[in-house]
Amino acid sequence: MGPALLFCPADRPERYQKAAERSDAVIVDLEDAVAPADKQRARGAILAQLGATGDVPELDPSRTIIRINPAGTEEFEKDLHCLKHTPYRHIMLAKAEGAHQLKELEGYSVIALCETALGVVNAAAIAAEPNVVGLMWGAEDLLASLGGTSSRTDDGAYRAVALHARSTVLLAARAFGKEAVDSVYVNIPDLDGLAVEARDAVASGFSSKACIHPSQVAVVRGAYAPSESEVAAAAELLAAAAEAGSGVFQFNGKMIDGPLLKHAESTLRRASH
Repeated sequence: MGPALLFCPADRPERYQKAAERSDAVIVDLEDAVAPADKQRARGAILAQLGATGDVPELDPSRTIIRINPAGTEEFEKDLHCLKHTPYRHIMLAKAEGAHQLKELEGYSVIALCETALGVVNAAAIAAEPNVVGLMWGAEDLLASLGGTSSRTDDGAYRAVALHARSTVLLAARAFGKEAVDSVYVNIPDLDGLAVEARDAVASGFSSKACIHPSQVAVVRGAYAPSESEVAAAAELLAAAAEAGSGVFQFNGKMIDGPLLKHAESTLRRASH
């Protein structure tokens, strides 16, 4: 899974291919992006694009994630019934709140979306489930679950509770070796603000960031792609480490140990994607 994931409403099948072509993976959304009255039509659109044989989908199953409705709802059951007739086995569970909910999703690789107070509190238990491959957090639904009104202050910065949730979900995901997906940036025209937030996601350890508009994809990819100078510096540092052997050593006036070498290795991994 690459760094830029792009949401696409499930009831807009004419956008499926465009979203897939412009992103590293497309999230076909059966939840918030689709009005309640249109959800059945959205499921029909997913099935219709499979073609007459049902085994050659327009969307690559390896690069397609279906966001389904919250566990315990009637729409959740209908979503699962729909997916049984498709090759899609990568799903995102909206408003994930407990490990028990993942038991119902055996056979699927799940990104658990922790976007309520209970979901954030239970993030570690959710991440520990074997079929969970990643965690994502959501700011606006979280604040709604708290009775709040906005996840950000007037200057665009996240409120403290949102930052706490972001860190909690990131730590839970990485503690269990799972992917961590940063939340969407809803101010679509503010690409500069998105770039700042995406660079922070990279530096903090998020493996990817979700996008809600194609214009955001290039910005996220740019944030995740290290510069030539960063790649050169990382390669030089690792070469010096190999020459120095094991243990702490000095390099360009700095004391170098294991964590700094891991940072350099991470830079080279991102450069290779």
